[in-house]
Amino acid sequence: MIPSLRQRETSSASLRTAPVVLTIAGSDNSGGAGIQADLKTLTTLGVYGATAVTCVVAEHPGRVLNITPIPPARVADQIRLVFEAFPIAAIKTGMLHSAGIIAAVAKAIAPMLAQGVPLVIDPVMVASSGKVLMKPDAIRALRKFIAQATLVTPNRDEAALLWGKPITNLETLVEAAIGLAKEGGFHHPHFLVKGGHLKTGMAVDVLAFGDGRVLEFGTKRIPGVDPHGTGCTYSAAIAAGLAKGLTLTEAVALGKWFITRALKRRLEIGRYQLLNQLPV
Repeated sequence: MIPSLRQRETSSASLRTAPVVLTIAGSDNSGGAGIQADLKTLTTLGVYGATAVTCVVAEHPGRVLNITPIPPARVADQIRLVFEAFPIAAIKTGMLHSAGIIAAVAKAIAPMLAQGVPLVIDPVMVASSGKVLMKPDAIRALRKFIAQATLVTPNRDEAALLWGKPITNLETLVEAAIGLAKEGGFHHPHFLVKGGHLKTGMAVDVLAFGDGRVLEFGTKRIPGVDPHGTGCTYSAAIAAGLAKGLTLTEAVALGKWFITRALKRRLEIGRYQLLNQLPV
């Protein structure tokens, strides 16, 4: 006999809990990146996503019309209320936009970081077109904020901006990852420098530790596919893994698997290819 919906709900009540990840990022109305991509990823991977919106972006996969920042104090209010309500297992940041927002976020999350909550920073600094999205004062503030992270996940262009040298191949990608993890004041965080923009036969990402060790995570490149939101989805998946108690290496492996899956199972809607973070 098939149990009623009420019976099924009652029998599974003890299972209804999940670690909570706070994502602090911009809102993408098209649903492909930002907070929206984060929430899809976190839900599929079995964690509960809470949010603090930093900017409202009017965009679709083909263009960005405008970016409207949220006042820093209102961003901090969102974070504070999430902390009041939930035990946070991991924090992930995306688009922070301005020096004022970065300072407000850093101050608001400091109590959680002091308790050992892991922080994943996706430094949304450079658009896919190569355009720098941050003003110089915001870049300086982000450099300071990065020192608090467990993991920083720049793409090739963002890593080059932080490292101060061009990255043209896998060899210089590895050098940049090691340099960022060891030098320039970035002594605490690990760096996962993503090699997707190198356009080689393999999509190789390099995880660098402060002691100079590196691990490479590679998959065969999927040709002709470049939807927006890959960095958001990847870093959110890593945060989900850390929230569930995985080691950093295990969480990065989970993130690599998940973003590859989302690319392989991409959706085609209208004129655009979109990541598929959905469970089915």
